[in-house]
This record gives sequence, structure tokens and C-alpha cells, in this order.
Amino acid sequence: MTMKVDLPIDDQVLEVAAALQRAGGRAVMVGGIVRDHLLSRPSKDLDVEVYGLELERLEKELSRFGEVIAIGRAFGVLRIKGIDVDFSIPRRDSKRGPGHRGFLVELDPNLDFAAAARRRDLTINSLGVDPLSQQLLDPFDGLSDLRQGILRATDSQQFAEDPLRGLRVAQFRARLEMEPDAELVSLCARLDLSELPGERLFEEFRKLLLKARRPSMGLEFLRETKLLRFFPELQAMVGVPQDPQWHPEGTVWEHTLLVVDEAARLRTGDEREDLVLLFGALAHDIGKPATTVEVEGRIRSPRHDEDGVAIAASFLARLSASKQLVESVGALVRHHLAPALLPTQGAKPKAYRRLARKLAQASVTFDLLYRLASADHLGRTTADALARVFPAGDEYRRQIEGLQQGGDATKDVVLGRHLIARGMKPGPQFGGWLAACRDVQDETGWSDPERILDRVLSG
Repeated sequence: MTMKVDLPIDDQVLEVAAALQRAGGRAVMVGGIVRDHLLSRPSKDLDVEVYGLELERLEKELSRFGEVIAIGRAFGVLRIKGIDVDFSIPRRDSKRGPGHRGFLVELDPNLDFAAAARRRDLTINSLGVDPLSQQLLDPFDGLSDLRQGILRATDSQQFAEDPLRGLRVAQFRARLEMEPDAELVSLCARLDLSELPGERLFEEFRKLLLKARRPSMGLEFLRETKLLRFFPELQAMVGVPQDPQWHPEGTVWEHTLLVVDEAARLRTGDEREDLVLLFGALAHDIGKPATTVEVEGRIRSPRHDEDGVAIAASFLARLSASKQLVESVGALVRHHLAPALLPTQGAKPKAYRRLARKLAQASVTFDLLYRLASADHLGRTTADALARVFPAGDEYRRQIEGLQQGGDATKDVVLGRHLIARGMKPGPQFGGWLAACRDVQDETGWSDPERILDRVLSG
């Protein structure tokens, strides 16, 4: 049965598609834009496969519309400058032999759509739309799977050729909230992720954490398929007990899943901050497996915040994360308890100023730490969490707002030039004087360098 899809298409894309047809080719819109349109979801990426034209001829036809940029010539991917569309030649992918990484890519413009779509991971990603006729191309019954909410491998024989597909299924399960069928679960459970480059792993975690309403669905899929073993720092949290007074919801892993979902609700759309927040949520208790002990019948995890910093860094290194991301996530892990503890301990402004300074060194704001602490507090089944209240967090925010009214607490007021103006000569002793001035600044909140210096020098 022929089905037409009312997919909005830019006039420029239609003009290019018509020109390619006149040249003897056929343009087909493929990938996420088709899937997301059928799910009534927004989509930005537009990919067009062009059948019937060799790469050189395709480049020539596209050049009529502007400068052609080769995005990935080996993969047959071209782009027209100023038009946000990837044009590609259909291809076959095959895994290299033993001892070799990557894939052999064979461009073949004479493939039919079904043969080209067979290399795609899931049936829901194997759909296409002819932009000129709006005809839906569905050789693997992906539309039916979309309607039933099922994730199914397009080709069970080819699926395992790219182990990254295990992570892709995890993020699609979370993003689309669809369930994998039994065969797909079995296929994923047999994958080996150990040789995958960290950059590819990172990209799938990024999509899982930033695009899913409930990232926990994807993380739990990794546990269910035993793929979590390739991330031992995460695997270690499974089954680790917690004190039921503070964590009636269960183990460290169960708590972490709740926290990640709560953090997802607090994303702002700033990708850099959201990624720090979500990785922070995933790793905030990553130090508990190594520190959990039972003392007089109570479960404790002393220093898990401090010890968790290095463990989180180890996990992020597996993903080839940037140094800045590692530092920022580490700061959240190290200080995730502060918004709850400082108010209950009756901390003075000095403690908040010192915290501000430490956070600033890792490019973390008070608000970002508060969002993580809120997710940590609400990601459990205590009475406060069920009532959606965080009293200590409210007091933390009041203290921070008052502190911020006094200026930037993260910058040193007294600098070396102030010491020189007082007749001191630069040298090793400068560090000690500046540290003493910093202590006075944190204790008093003063912003006058001379006043601070008077206090330090008179002491």
C-alpha cells in the first residue's frame, strides 16, 4: 500500500530534489527526520540519500546551487554551503577483518532503497520519504513498529557489526520511550563495547542524557543487557545498599536512576551546563561502592563525595570527555552534599564564600550545584521528596542570594599590586599574605582591599 506523508520540506530542498530527478537521480529523505515527523516530534537534522547518480555527478548537480562542501567524501556525504542538508550516496557497510577497526564502506548509487536501508540499525530508522511525491518508503515495516512502540533490528545479521548500536538502542529507548523486542535485547547482550572509541561512546551518552525525558530507561537497559559492565564505575553501583532512613527507595543504582530523571527535569537548554548537571547526577554517588560500610547496624558511606571525584574522572576518561567537563563534574560530585549540609550545620557566610571560590575554579555556579542537590534530594522516596520540598535547599538559596548581593565572592579583592603598594617586595612570601587576605575576605565579605590589608597586617 502506497502511503503519502505530509512532511514539511524547504523550497530549496525541493528545487535540489527536482534537479537531481532531471539528471536521472532520485532524492530520498532518510533517518531521524522521517521517524520524528511520524512521531510528531521536532527534528533538525535533514539527510537526503541520492540514488542513480555517481558521486562526481552528484557533486556537479549540487554545485549548481552553491559551493559544495565534502563533509565525508569517503562516506559519500556532501553539503551545499548555506543549506543545512547532508546529501549522500547509498552505501554498503561491512566490518573489517580480525585485527582491524572500523568499517569498509562501498558506495553504490545503483542500490535500491530496501538494500540501502538494510544497513540501518532499527526499523524505525529505516524509513524514507520521496520529497517530490511525499511517498513513504517502508521496506521493513518500521511504521508499524513506531505505532506499536517497538524497537526492532532492521537486519539481525548486520546489527552486530557495529557494537555501538547497543548504546544507540539504550538512548532510543529513553528518548522515544519505546520497548525493544526480545531479539533486539538478545542481540545487544552479545555486543562487545570494549574497543569502541571514547568519542563515539560520549556522543551516545550525550544524546541519552540531554534528549530523553527519562534517561533512566536507557541506563536500565544497559544494566538489563549487561552492557553496563563496560562502564565498571557505573556497574559497581548496582546492588550497593543504603541507609533506609535516608534512602528508602533502595540501592545506590536505584537512587541514581531517580536522580538522573529529576536532573533531566531541571535542564535549561544550555547544553554545556545541562551536560555537566546530568553527568553530575549520574556520578554524584559513584564513590559509594568503594566507601560503603556498616557501623553499629547502620549503613554509612564516609568520604564518598571526596573519593567519588577520581572515580567519576575515570568513567569520563573512558568517554574521552574534555578536561573542563571532567573538572566541572568533579566539583559537583565533591560538593553535592553542601546545599543540604551547610544550612543544617548553621554555616556562616564564610563557608558559602569558600564554596563559591571552589566552584568557580571548576566553572560551576551556585545554581548548578543547587539543581544537582535538588535532584539528589527529590530522587528518593522520603517524606520530603514525596512532598516535593527541600527545606535545606531553600535556606541555601537564601544564603546565596544574600551573598551575591555583596558582589562577586569568587574573586580575590587583594592582589599582588596592593601588597607592592604597601612596600612589600614580590617573593615566596606573597602567597602567604594573599592567602591570609583571602581568609579575611571570606570571613567578613569586605570588598575594600585596604581594609582587608589593615586587618591582616595588624595581626
